[in-house]
Amino acid sequence: MGLLAQAFLVLTLMRVFQQLLRQQSGKSVAGAPGGAASPIEVITLDEEDVVKIGIFAMLSEKTIDPASAARRCEELGFESFWVPEHAIIPVHMKVPYPALDGKVPDPYTRFPDPFVLLGMAAAVTKTLKLGTAICLVPERHPLTLAKEVATLDYFSGGRVLFGVGAGWLADESEIMGVNFRQRWPITRDYLRAMKELWTKPEASYEGKFLKFPPVLANPKPAQNPHPPIFIGAGGLNWKCERAVKDTVALGNGWMPAVLPPTALARHLDVMKQLCAEAGRTFNELEISVTFLQQPELQPQDPQRALAEYAEAGAHRLILCPVLARPHAARVLERVAKEYLR
Repeated sequence: MGLLAQAFLVLTLMRVFQQLLRQQSGKSVAGAPGGAASPIEVITLDEEDVVKIGIFAMLSEKTIDPASAARRCEELGFESFWVPEHAIIPVHMKVPYPALDGKVPDPYTRFPDPFVLLGMAAAVTKTLKLGTAICLVPERHPLTLAKEVATLDYFSGGRVLFGVGAGWLADESEIMGVNFRQRWPITRDYLRAMKELWTKPEASYEGKFLKFPPVLANPKPAQNPHPPIFIGAGGLNWKCERAVKDTVALGNGWMPAVLPPTALARHLDVMKQLCAEAGRTFNELEISVTFLQQPELQPQDPQRALAEYAEAGAHRLILCPVLARPHAARVLERVAKEYLR
């Protein structure tokens, strides 16, 4: 048996053993006292024995085009294809970028609309999952956003992974008409409303930040009851406590950024306890970790990262290679060789 085959076998056995431990852990806290939580639809996620690998594609006019990128990702065997969102970046900012030297990297000023990109990707692929990493929910009108997500999911055959966040850049939020201090309460309200639109023949909603009478909103998503919602918050210089609570209350998964395996495991222990208190099954949640383009914010040793994140409880790593036009195909092939072979 070759070294790579041995490594694959070890990772598989680790994942099986970890699943058994989770089941035992869930039994031990099932009777813990609990508080109330919002009703959550159960979404059954595919069982995988190894960590899935997605590509976080920061595309622009300087990179490979979205159709070519997505097509090559599917050919190479990547599980998912993720794109980010910033509608605008203010020229004059009071808030620093939350990593390294605090300067906003140039690619952040060039992000195209994520749903246009994912629509192009869907048109040239058949199995590749299509994710937002992340969609800035409070900066969009929830009725329109629900329509975009449902349309993409329906016509892609149920391949959408809906990564959501509220934004870190207060200057951007202000320009986009969002009360920055209220961005997460707004996001929660909008997500609850979108679930109504996705799952009810005639949907209405009355919340603190959004109200509408019965409406017809079609098509419905292909996934039942709706695309999985991943709470994209925590990691880097951000605290994780709120994100962990929101995942249990509203999400189907969590996707922090550049969170080390030891910290991930610690926060997942808290998430298990919160799930027990809320009457949720922890194993129904899917855990992803997103990385960024800067070398300091990427795994330094692919095989070690796979092993350590699997042991910590991650189901997916979302890698962020630089996809500059002349070298993108070779870069994707290198990443596939390091993580998929």
